Amino acid sequence: MKIAIYPGSFDPITLGHLNLIKRASRVFDKLIICVMVNHEKSPLFSVEERMDQIRRVTAKFDNVEVDCSDEFVANFARKLGACAIIRGLRALSDFEKECQMAVFNKKINPDIDTFFLAAEEKYMYLSSSAVRELAMFGGDLTDYAPRELIDEINAKYAQKNSGRR
Repeated sequence: MKIAIYPGSFDPITLGHLNLIKRASRVFDKLIICVMVNHEKSPLFSVEERMDQIRRVTAKFDNVEVDCSDEFVANFARKLGACAIIRGLRALSDFEKECQMAVFNKKINPDIDTFFLAAEEKYMYLSSSAVRELAMFGGDLTDYAPRELIDEINAKYAQKNSGRR
């Protein structure tokens, strides 16, 4: 069985992430979406909330699972018997950082390969941080976030904004 890991913060998951999940799930027997925990960041959603959101929007994919980890992704992949790490490439600026991470992952786990998927044109400049910024200013998230999460994202910002007054 060919298992791939798709790591990220997914804060929140975007339509670009979902596009990569759809494409990678067709190539691998099992795709594990891993919410990576970065203790130096202050995410909008908790790990549990992000995992729940991802499970809801990927329920239609039979071979997709959701997990989380705070360890180096190459070690996480080894524990799960994964042969691949999936990474999305948007603008050219992603390439250097992603290649560097692929080298580190290969050094830590020689059995892992990194597969880069180019973002589709309409998602080329889409990121979770862009979705958060748009939501913060009350923008329309329809073209950027899964429909079933838009109210949740907006409610989170309404809650944050009401606490600032």
